[in-house]
Amino acid sequence: MTHLNILKLCVGAESVEDLAQWQDSHRGQWPQGRALHITRMWPKREDEVLAGGSLYWVIKGVILCRQRIVGLEAVQGSDGISRCALVLDAEIIRTEPAPRRPFQGWRYLAADEAPRDLPQGRAADDTLPPELARALAEIGLR
Repeated sequence: MTHLNILKLCVGAESVEDLAQWQDSHRGQWPQGRALHITRMWPKREDEVLAGGSLYWVIKGVILCRQRIVGLEAVQGSDGISRCALVLDAEIIRTEPAPRRPFQGWRYLAADEAPRDLPQGRAADDTLPPELARALAEIGLR
């Protein structure tokens, strides 16, 4: 079975470092120190997502990183509505920048459409400003 990824806007983050810092500050609230992302809709294609899928984060209009999805859990909000918690691996993997237009909620992202991971040595490089990363990706230079 081919895996399927999920694409989500990372609202409020200016960079991959912002995402990492926010998750680190909340890690004590999550089971086994893993990150959780709560979403309203449960993926109908759950088996494909759990077959090796990742959550690809769009930061300032550019896909910049991903986290492996290691589980899905039902959670109930304070409003009594049932939601889906995406259980994420703690490791944030940087990807090649790929521009994305704004959207609401989340979208499926096929494995063959996902940006490649940055090589190990490049993951520690200084992060480009999101506007520059988007411009380079749009003209195919990054």
